Amino acid sequence: MSKGNRLLRLFPRFFKTDSKINNNATGEIKGPLCYIVFLDDSEQRFIYKNSWKGQTLFDQVCELINVSEKIYFGLRFIDSTGQAHWLDLGKSVASQLKGCSSSPRLYFGVKFYAADPCKLQEEITRYLFFLQVKRDILQGRLPVSFEEAAELCAYAVQSELGDFDSRYHTPGYVSEFSFLPSQTEELEARIAGMHRRCQGATPIMAEQKFLEKVKWLEMYGVDLHPVQDEGNMEYYLGLTPTGIVVFKHRTKIASYFWPRVTKASRKGKTFTIKVRDKNNDERTYAFELSTKSACKHLWKCCLEHHTFFSERAERLAAYEIGLETSQGCREPPAEEKLEGLILNPDLT
Repeated sequence: MSKGNRLLRLFPRFFKTDSKINNNATGEIKGPLCYIVFLDDSEQRFIYKNSWKGQTLFDQVCELINVSEKIYFGLRFIDSTGQAHWLDLGKSVASQLKGCSSSPRLYFGVKFYAADPCKLQEEITRYLFFLQVKRDILQGRLPVSFEEAAELCAYAVQSELGDFDSRYHTPGYVSEFSFLPSQTEELEARIAGMHRRCQGATPIMAEQKFLEKVKWLEMYGVDLHPVQDEGNMEYYLGLTPTGIVVFKHRTKIASYFWPRVTKASRKGKTFTIKVRDKNNDERTYAFELSTKSACKHLWKCCLEHHTFFSERAERLAAYEIGLETSQGCREPPAEEKLEGLILNPDLT
């Protein structure tokens, strides 16, 4: 991410200028006010009605930036206790933001990661994924090695600046960008060297290369929640397309696949899952979270993820069966050309 907010290069071109879409941007304020923060750190003011459901606000935000593949995105906000929430599209905006500040900020971002973001249909969707993953790396949610960071950041620099030109890109030019939580001069020099190898790549090509690389990273799109077991040992529970994964010190130590997870429940600060093993015996695993609110958030994310991914898996299976039994062949609807989705960690 550029320290000078230079990512405005591409994002604003998707903003519509039709005043009917966001007629609250100027003029007298008539109603509750909130701010939407986009992935390039730009903000847009929205005035909503107390009767609005989350879906109405979300639709207006997506329409403003001309996003049609809305199923991947969401709006996140932080309540007065510091707990993050995804805006529930079926509940009223006013009731959900009741405990927030008078002009709360909601953060637009990727909620469900496509397993292969390179296959997303719209350029704006792919670009938003590009911005989101860069943010995940910067904020430490997606760990990368030195070489992985150098290659990915070189693509990001190519996307932003174009071909290397010694007249303009003087020594240290990479330091204008913030890519990692701890960014060294050694890494910046390596990025600059790899940037030279990207000669001729357009911004779209560079962003495509970035996504092609990042989709293979083990922690891409994993939704991590800090928990403790009954012995107060610290772990992370990760939600993935296939199930729940347990990490200890960022090392995967257990996996519970969705078909074997028979129940997920919460009580107070305790999150519990019941899992059937290969012998069909049911085992119970309990994890403690820091607060009741955090426990409820994990439980809700777990249910959303399981429902979201399972429904699409069923549709794809039904579609494949239909192909085998029908004489003709048709293209599946755009929503069903999905290979898998991963629930995004909360954005900060």
